[in-house]
Amino acid sequence: MTTEDLSPQEAARWALRAGLPVEPGRLDVIAATANHIQHVLRPLRELDLSDAAPAVAQPPLARVTTLTTGEEQADALAV
Repeated sequence: MTTEDLSPQEAARWALRAGLPVEPGRLDVIAATANHIQHVLRPLRELDLSDAAPAVAQPPLARVTTLTTGEEQADALAV
């Protein structure tokens, strides 16, 4: 993976490859936005998540509500 910033010319090439119409005057802004996103994501890619279980492996949190009388139910609904 490269650590170099995306140039406006490269942004134009990637947009053309993806079939996205881009006005030539917006290439600097698009390249700057893509570079910002890459700078934000770079540290996340370096995290070691090998010991973390996937989210689907986690048991759902149980919501426990214990209401015994009609008055308690009315009080709970009033909140």
